[in-house]
Amino acid sequence: MADSKTYLKKNDQVEVITGKDKGRVGKVLRIVLNKDKALVERINMVKRHKKASEMNQQGQIIEKEAPIHISNLQLICPECTKTGRIGKRILEDGTKVRFCKSCGESIEKKS
Repeated sequence: MADSKTYLKKNDQVEVITGKDKGRVGKVLRIVLNKDKALVERINMVKRHKKASEMNQQGQIIEKEAPIHISNLQLICPECTKTGRIGKRILEDGTKVRFCKSCGESIEKKS
């Protein structure tokens, strides 16, 4: 089974660093921890055929996002707008935050 630890969270802005969607940017919709994958908005689109049924009279082809492995994604820092490595830091009040290693700023959303 996978390690199930990730530096990504829901609503993070990420860039695809390898694969067919290399260079594209999107927002993380969902993290699939047990498979180390993430669902990213408009990235890794696949077509699924929907069979005709009583509720859905006509069959159709639906295009939707497929999970992409988190090793193929890199977080975009909201402060310096660059992709880079992420570190974790414990603040004086005991909270753990992620920070950008290139600019040193915190990545967590400011409330």
